[in-house]
Amino acid sequence: MEQPVHTLNGLFAQLGLPDSDEDIAVFVERHKPVAAGTYLYQLDIFTPSQQAFLQEALEADADWAEVIDVLDGMLRHEADIRPA
Repeated sequence: MEQPVHTLNGLFAQLGLPDSDEDIAVFVERHKPVAAGTYLYQLDIFTPSQQAFLQEALEADADWAEVIDVLDGMLRHEADIRPA
């Protein structure tokens, strides 16, 4: 299986968000769980430009789509994702 082109840390950097493992864990814990039927890019936790980036990347199935899906899954599940 090929490794994703981008990382979760890279996605957060691309979005202009703090991008350390700890920052990502705090972000996810603060904003989960996301309601079923809501697209990640519809969440008001993102700015309009972040929402546009997420939507365009997903709709185009761009290189970022895989890691955006990872973030989406993290925000929808109750699993503890804090780094080891």
